[in-house]
Amino acid sequence: MSRPNNFQYSGSSEPHRIRTKDILKEHPGIRNLIGKNPLTIFAIIGLVALQVAAAWMVSGEPWWVVVLTAYVIGAFADHALFVMIHECAHKLLFKKPTANRLAGILANMPQIFPSSVSFERYHIKHHSFQGVHELDADLPNFWEAKLINNYFIGKVIWLLFYPFFQIFRLGRLKEIKPFDSWIALNWLVQIAFSVLIIMWLGPKGFFYLLFSFFFSVGLHPLGARWIQEHYLVKEGQETYSYYGPLNNVAFNVGYHNEHHDFPSVPWNRLPKIREGAPAFYNTLYYHKSWTLLFFRFLFDKEISLFSRILRKNRGKVKLTDESKPDVEMTELPETAAA
Repeated sequence: MSRPNNFQYSGSSEPHRIRTKDILKEHPGIRNLIGKNPLTIFAIIGLVALQVAAAWMVSGEPWWVVVLTAYVIGAFADHALFVMIHECAHKLLFKKPTANRLAGILANMPQIFPSSVSFERYHIKHHSFQGVHELDADLPNFWEAKLINNYFIGKVIWLLFYPFFQIFRLGRLKEIKPFDSWIALNWLVQIAFSVLIIMWLGPKGFFYLLFSFFFSVGLHPLGARWIQEHYLVKEGQETYSYYGPLNNVAFNVGYHNEHHDFPSVPWNRLPKIREGAPAFYNTLYYHKSWTLLFFRFLFDKEISLFSRILRKNRGKVKLTDESKPDVEMTELPETAAA
């Protein structure tokens, strides 16, 4: 486990490229899972319609109904929309990048904050440079980790305002272009959608969507997903999957090791990777419950924001194996890695 006052540093490359090569060597048929799933667009349309309908239904109800509905229903819908945006970021719906980006903007609409296009830019870097602090937006800032550390109250505040902490990270990622015409379009669509919701459904309809967004990424059992993916709970393991029932309403996003190993496989085929190569995944530590992890994160002082692996290497590491000569692992593009 990492110490509460510092991150763990690794001198090796991230584990996924090597495992991908090993899996394809033993199970070449898994390559057939790579592809697109255009039917995902119907899930996006359905989830957007669900959130708009729910906002309409609670727009005339007491505030406690608005908040409770957002926590019990809206958080799950918005979390699923995050998964849809994630699919679009990896271009797993359509062949044309523009179509995927527009689908991501559509999925983003009920979430109020414009994030789909920016997420695509930063998330792809997370895959290519996992653990590299100046390129991986998934890693906390040093001041962020020091401020929150392993304190219960700090973790509560961190989860409650998680989207804002993510925004604060963008300043250190200087190699990623923060604004362009696509991001401008994302902003314009979000502003227009929000104005229409306020004019049509009033403040309660708007705040239902706003509360749904914050619950879906923060102080909610679903917020444990951000802990599950890369926070260290077992020495030496950098990425973790979740194999639990909530994958059924979260479009298999819990299959995180599988996704990092094969980022060009769409959500509906991710379980087949584990089925096709069980020896590679059943030997890894995995989570069975987001709810249990949520409370463990809050109360377990052994888990802090420092419980992450960092590396200075940006994709080219010399690995020494007793049975092989020295080899160099260079950065692989997403499609090649898959």
